[in-house]
Amino acid sequence: MVDESNNILHNYNFSQSEMMEENCITVDNNDVVTGLSPKFDCHYKDGILHRAFSVILFDEENRILIQKRSSDKITFPDVWANTCCSHPLDIDGNLEDFDVTLVNAAKRKMNQELGISKEECEELKFQNIGKIEYSCRWDKDWIEREIDYILISKGRPRINPNINEISDHRWVNFDELQAIISGQENIGIIAPWFRLIYDNFIKNSKMNFENLSNIENFEIIRCGEVQIVSDSDEPGHNLMEAISNKREIVEREIMESLSKMGQQRLHGAMTHLFKGGGKRLRAILPRLVGEAVGSANDGHYTLGASIEIIHNFTLVHDDIIDQDPIRRGLDAVHVAYDDSTAINAGDAMLAVGFEILAESEDIPDNNLRQLIITIGEMVRKVAEGQQEDIEFENRDDVSEKEYISMISGKTSAMFETCARTGAILANADYETVNNMANWGLNLGICFQLMDDLIDITGDTQTLGKPAGSDILQGKKTLVAINALSSEYELPNFTKVFGTGECSEEDLSMAVKELEESGAINYAKNRAMEHHRIAHSCLDKLEQTGAVDILRELTDFQLIRIN
Repeated sequence: MVDESNNILHNYNFSQSEMMEENCITVDNNDVVTGLSPKFDCHYKDGILHRAFSVILFDEENRILIQKRSSDKITFPDVWANTCCSHPLDIDGNLEDFDVTLVNAAKRKMNQELGISKEECEELKFQNIGKIEYSCRWDKDWIEREIDYILISKGRPRINPNINEISDHRWVNFDELQAIISGQENIGIIAPWFRLIYDNFIKNSKMNFENLSNIENFEIIRCGEVQIVSDSDEPGHNLMEAISNKREIVEREIMESLSKMGQQRLHGAMTHLFKGGGKRLRAILPRLVGEAVGSANDGHYTLGASIEIIHNFTLVHDDIIDQDPIRRGLDAVHVAYDDSTAINAGDAMLAVGFEILAESEDIPDNNLRQLIITIGEMVRKVAEGQQEDIEFENRDDVSEKEYISMISGKTSAMFETCARTGAILANADYETVNNMANWGLNLGICFQLMDDLIDITGDTQTLGKPAGSDILQGKKTLVAINALSSEYELPNFTKVFGTGECSEEDLSMAVKELEESGAINYAKNRAMEHHRIAHSCLDKLEQTGAVDILRELTDFQLIRIN
């Protein structure tokens, strides 16, 4: 790729272009070294996964040094980042002793970028506190695909920035950094890897050097494919706009469909959960998939309404089974009405969901049979998954494989069906239909794993259901399975797990133990693995604006979907 790189780099700053010839250490997804490749090859077009490092330098007041990358940088120019970030190279030490290579690389770049003297660099002590895996595209040509080692150090060396590397720098405390990351103080674009470092290390430690130095988790934190957040953009902006444009249509379709029920109390129970808001994601998802893979039509809205109504039928019955009193910030249907009415309402919603499909003039007969079979299979899988979930509560041991299988039915089947039927109705070919089903399946697994984490780390008001209810009910989530199978002492978690109720203090201590044992981080990493697979499915499609919206959905559901 030498000739191509020479042509492409011709218009860039000479010293930056020259560094594109340096050999980076390439790795596989498990961080096993696969060889050496020029920096250009590692960052151009699809790029190659390689090792990187990021330094966070603290002073005695627990402030950290942040820098603004020069406009001459080829990748991610003019963005604010952590103290120093670059790549360990084959020139930095013996690759068989990577710890030495890593520290040598940090010292070399602290000198080259920040102008810190070699003598002062030698005095700095570097500690590796973990590593993150992520990818982020800058533009159509340049990408970061890294396993980034996070190094911390403490000191107040003299800074003399290399203007070819850095255009600005400043020391910030925790409150100031929080304001910058949240956008309350707008200083420009924040480097995606710096946001990930903040989310996974700095935020939880309150940016305290001593707290960070006690971290001993060296599993790769899987962050998957992330987006640049610009000054005027928020995560999921295009997705939210697409949902907003379609929500009114599908909402009207849902309420008109439910109006088939003339019995007043039953109609009230059937429509109750829809009064709690929500993005109607599942209802809109078939249409979004249809737009991404073929020719969408109005039948996609009826299809989405059908799946959303059936989804809510499962929620009504789930809340009765689990005896959850809150759903979407409202009383659950069985609380607002009674168990018998709630069961009856769920049954009627299931019937309406199939009825509107058969009545639709926008769904061709040649598609109808496939849609009904697929949605029927979904209902069966959800029921199987729900039954397995119930039985897990009475078992002492549940394996990780069994849990993933269970949520593949109970939760993921819904996403899988939305994607598969959306592609079928858009007349996509067989291969594309199956690819989209695989995307939906992995999206759903990721969603449920993140939902499990949110149940533990969120609060009742944000969740719209009791925080920590999975712990109190003794649910065998992946977090619980990993914790219970570890050798880590969990006295508080064991005390409250499955008790039904406990004090806020006891629950807080139980959550702290799950964090310290690594169980929470393990579940997050598994979620990110399915997130990566979902993105790989989208890579197989022709890249359009509609596919970009599905990418945003794949990322945005990590934050929260109601």
